[in-house]
Amino acid sequence: MNEVTDVLIPVAVLGSALVAGIFYAFSTFVMSALGRLSAGEGIRAMQAINVTVINPWFFAAFFGTAAACVFLAVGAAVGWAETDATYLFGGSALYLVGTILVTIAFNVPLNDRLARVEPGTSEAAELWAHYLTRWNLWNHVRTAASLAAAAAFMVALS
Repeated sequence: MNEVTDVLIPVAVLGSALVAGIFYAFSTFVMSALGRLSAGEGIRAMQAINVTVINPWFFAAFFGTAAACVFLAVGAAVGWAETDATYLFGGSALYLVGTILVTIAFNVPLNDRLARVEPGTSEAAELWAHYLTRWNLWNHVRTAASLAAAAAFMVALS
């Protein structure tokens, strides 16, 4: 390891674990609680969450970890002889594909569609049922991917 990876690996461990924890909370109880509300109430609550999550603290953890992963993946690709390169590349790929790409490709479009619906309509109730199922599925993927990334980075760190 060098000075850059000495800093970036702990950042990747902490960042991916923090993001995994956020997604884990949604997977294990937040979405279930929202699903117990009426469709209109659940939609309003999730719309508020989707607006509030756009903040510097979340973005620093979410995208800062992604930036660390890009640097670690490139470093791992260049230094395959390093014993920890496989874990660094694998952890980076898990986070970048399973967390960032899944979010952009699946969760954000669902959030955007939910943002455009009027909570009290019949269209909203149908959308909410679909949203809960699909959003949760992809959130479980993000949770597992970011947790697995944290584990891979921890192995590389040790």
